[in-house]
Formats: sequence, C-alpha cells, structure tokens
Amino acid sequence: MSHIDRPTTHTSRGLQLVLSLCVAGIAAVLAGPVSAATTPYPKAAVILTPTLAAHARPDAGSRTVKVFRQFRGDFRPTTLLVLGERRGAQGVTWLRLSLPTRPNGRTGWVRAAAVHTRPVHRRIVVDLSARRLRVLERGRSVYSTRVAIGRRGMETPTGRFYLTATFKPKERFLGAHAFETSAYSKLSEWPGGGVVGLHGTSMPQLLGKRVSHGCVRMSNAAALVLKRLTPAGTPLTIVA
Repeated sequence: MSHIDRPTTHTSRGLQLVLSLCVAGIAAVLAGPVSAATTPYPKAAVILTPTLAAHARPDAGSRTVKVFRQFRGDFRPTTLLVLGERRGAQGVTWLRLSLPTRPNGRTGWVRAAAVHTRPVHRRIVVDLSARRLRVLERGRSVYSTRVAIGRRGMETPTGRFYLTATFKPKERFLGAHAFETSAYSKLSEWPGGGVVGLHGTSMPQLLGKRVSHGCVRMSNAAALVLKRLTPAGTPLTIVA
C-alpha cells in the first residue's frame, strides 16, 4: 500500500490557522443536542485542537498512548473512529477510540470536548475465506464485490479497523482509487509503516486470489463505488 501523496511545499502558519477555523466552523454548524439513543456508536470524529493526546484510561493522569495532530501530513483533517464513551472524574466525558497504530486492535481515550463526532451508517466487511467485500448500511448489504487478499506469510490481518483516508493514487498499480486503513500488515518496512490499504488494481485477473502483501485489492469499478459510499471514518471489519 502506498502512502498518501504529500505536497512538496511547507504550509504556513496562516494556512494552518485557516484549516483549523474551517474544521471548527464545520463542527459548529453540525453540532447540536442529539441524544445518544438516536446516534449510537461507532462514530467518526475530527479533532478540534492542534494536538490531541489519547490516554490508556479515561483519566488525564493516565499514560499517553498516542498523540494525534489535527491535520495529517497532506493537510487533510485527521479522522478518528469513536467506539464508545464513559463519564470520568468531575463529570468529564471521555471517548474510546480505535487507534491507527501497531499492534492492531489498540484503543485509547480522549476528552469528548476536543473532537467533533458524526454518526456513521455504513460499514465495510471483508470476508477473507470468501474473497468478498461487502458494504453494509444499517445491517443491510448494499454492495458486494470480489477481492484479492494477502498471500501466505503476508496474510491480511483480521479485526476491527476503519478507513483513515481516501485518495486518488498516482501509482497505476493501485488502480482508480485507494483507501488507507487503521490496520497494519506484517511488513513494518512497507511505505507508511505497513499500513493496510483497500484499493483498485491494474491486474484484475488476480482478483479472488491470495497475492498481495496484506492489502485488499478490488476492481477499479468497485473502488469508485466505495469512493462514493465509504468516506474516511467508515468502520472496517476483516474476518477469516
């Protein structure tokens, strides 16, 4: 999986301020009193502060397990996946996150006031044994496609993850569109530290086979459907 293309020029502090104000403005428009019963977890989230520390427990005094920046290296907002919440000391609400880091499956806690959340109604399920990817909306399958998966020794990891970013790749090998995920493969030296991706392909004849280094390949037509249906923040479950 190729890393996200990065610009060649540095961003000025002024641009960073503009980006921060844009995120805050969007959050202000979207925010409103919505009951937890009508918006169950998981939820997608964006960060409202320049940096955000995720803690091992819902307690500011607990160990920091990851520090997020409000914006990625490609200047897009960092997208998080919120799994649940808990009320901590002094009535502070904490949110439990799925952490995009090694080892797979780690979680952490952040203050709810530091992020803006939105509900997610679709999720992706990849069935490795069937070599199928499905998009579910409120539990109902709305799209299904055949995929290629990791070869023996480089198996696609199983577990619960999410899409951290989507992009149009420059590499023809990655097809018409690609999706960065929070999952990590066995290849730590791979671009991006071994991030597992979902992406199109220039070799559709390999679909349905075990051929990749851990990424999930699909047809270019399927990748463009996912581009429309599954933005960053979409939950991803990979099952054996």
